[in-house]
Amino acid sequence: MWAPSPKSISLVVERGGGQRDVPVEAQADGYYVTLVADAGHGTRYWYRLDGELVPDPASRWQPDGPFGASAVVDPARFAWTAPALPGVSLHSQVIYEMHIGTFTAEGTWRSAATRLPMLARTGITMLEVMPVAEFPGRFGWGYDGVFPFAPTRLYGTPDDFRAFVDA
Repeated sequence: MWAPSPKSISLVVERGGGQRDVPVEAQADGYYVTLVADAGHGTRYWYRLDGELVPDPASRWQPDGPFGASAVVDPARFAWTAPALPGVSLHSQVIYEMHIGTFTAEGTWRSAATRLPMLARTGITMLEVMPVAEFPGRFGWGYDGVFPFAPTRLYGTPDDFRAFVDA
């Protein structure tokens, strides 16, 4: 973590209804590091900066939204099935802006993935997906994301998002 000016900092791990402060080691230029060997996928955590609990600004998952604990995501646990694809040029592309929360009645990554073949049949070749990042409130328009690396919990889990991309 990079935090150049706190007077005190620790990592707080949640387990079994309790919290445990884990000391962090100061590095050069305001960086801090630590290793929590028993933290795995789904482990919830915070940073304690000058006594205040704050979520990880580089979080990969905010299961309770932007004001809750961050959670560890194991990127290796998702099994990708789609082959690697070459890049595409913009020439002759048909782009569709998809708002996941309103695209299907369920408003989820998984339900949107089931409709991708229909979009392809209409001639759509590219998607601009909005919003992806976690945002405050029930509705987001893609411009109000506050955790750029955490797909919003309102549409499913990070693995649900990966399944959408894989589809």
